[in-house]
Amino acid sequence: MSDTIEAMKRRLALLAPEHIEIADESALHAGHAGAKSGGGHYQLTLISSTFIGQSNVARHRAIYQALGDLMSTRVHALSITALAPDEL
Repeated sequence: MSDTIEAMKRRLALLAPEHIEIADESALHAGHAGAKSGGGHYQLTLISSTFIGQSNVARHRAIYQALGDLMSTRVHALSITALAPDEL
């Protein structure tokens, strides 16, 4: 597993995920202008009870805040599915 995925999982642990899955989709974006900067493309699925009662925007903000500087260095694009357990 890539160092970036491991770093993402460590940072997202503060959201107490019941399930977390991160897929590196960078190879699908080869030749894309953003890929030249070295940042990868990732797909994240995160299920956490901390999302209960939160809007989708609030959930995304919490994820971006947890990832911090990774979003401006090692992650170029992030597709997010953020759910509360009762939304499965």
